[in-house]
Amino acid sequence: MSKIKEMSFFDRYLSIWVALCIVTGIALGKLLPAIPEVLGKLEYANVSIPIAILIWIMIFPMMLKIDFGSIVNAVRMPKGLTVTLTVNWLIKPFTMFGIAWLFFYVIFKAFIPAELAKEYLAGAVLLGAAPCTAMVFVWSHLTRGNAAYTLVQVAINDLIILIAFIPIVSFLLGITGIAIPWNTLLLSIILFVVIPLVSAMLTRRVVLNHKGIEYFEKVFLKKFTSTTITGLLLTLIIIFSFQGDVILQNPLNILLIAIPLVIQTFFIFFIAYGWSYRWKLTHDIAAPAAMIGASNFFELSVAVAIVLFGLNSGATLVTVVGVLVEVPVMLTLVKIANSTSGKFPQVLTSKE
Repeated sequence: MSKIKEMSFFDRYLSIWVALCIVTGIALGKLLPAIPEVLGKLEYANVSIPIAILIWIMIFPMMLKIDFGSIVNAVRMPKGLTVTLTVNWLIKPFTMFGIAWLFFYVIFKAFIPAELAKEYLAGAVLLGAAPCTAMVFVWSHLTRGNAAYTLVQVAINDLIILIAFIPIVSFLLGITGIAIPWNTLLLSIILFVVIPLVSAMLTRRVVLNHKGIEYFEKVFLKKFTSTTITGLLLTLIIIFSFQGDVILQNPLNILLIAIPLVIQTFFIFFIAYGWSYRWKLTHDIAAPAAMIGASNFFELSVAVAIVLFGLNSGATLVTVVGVLVEVPVMLTLVKIANSTSGKFPQVLTSKE
């Protein structure tokens, strides 16, 4: 049976639903501004509580599928983790800097004043120095990635962020004394990793103990079939309702910022994906390894931009545009990964 036939009607036309949700979000922000205004106040440490809940809803079903005993085996996959860590920390921040500098200072020089280009570059660097934490679970789910491996790569990246984020940003931007909002970083990790992980672990154990593995896999998991996609679409509506005015008032600047961000996303994806292909990694490892580098930890990037440069700065605008373009671009990469899965080994072996 082809993958198209295996997909539900809802999943098959996901791009259409995404486009409708983007339009709905912008219209909601413009026509009923009180709704996003109220939702925007529901935040703590620069983390939107409504979006945090929706992300939790998105990734909980994937966490349920993790056989927690397999996490040990995931750690024993050095090739996959090597690709992830090398691309995320030794390549991505520096290519983001180079691509953003080229566009903002050279190609778009006639449209962007030098001072504003400096702020735009800063925002791009903040995005490039923070690999994805939460949404990578969604991208991994959509590409049928190895859930245990995805969890391990996210956990390791979160630990590295604590150590490497400030030095990398300081080096690339020449900024000293960066005050990172640790409460934002720690709250994001707790909300997007710890809570859904512990909840899923306890839920899985209770269901398995009372109903058995057959019920768990054939009945219980099917209850969450559309949960991830529904959460994703609702998240889009909220995000675009928040930023409707920004999009409508700055269409040219949004486009100029989006171009290098999109190019960087595709570039990083194909570096990791191509590397995984050359190393003959199985597709359930290759896909999430490429996805985590391509996507960004936008909660952290936006929060740091606000702290360093202010809410209305060019740097903050770039991090917001990063949020806006990420989902449509990542869904395109999901399609690419799924359409090329047959070129990768499909059965995981002890040697990868």
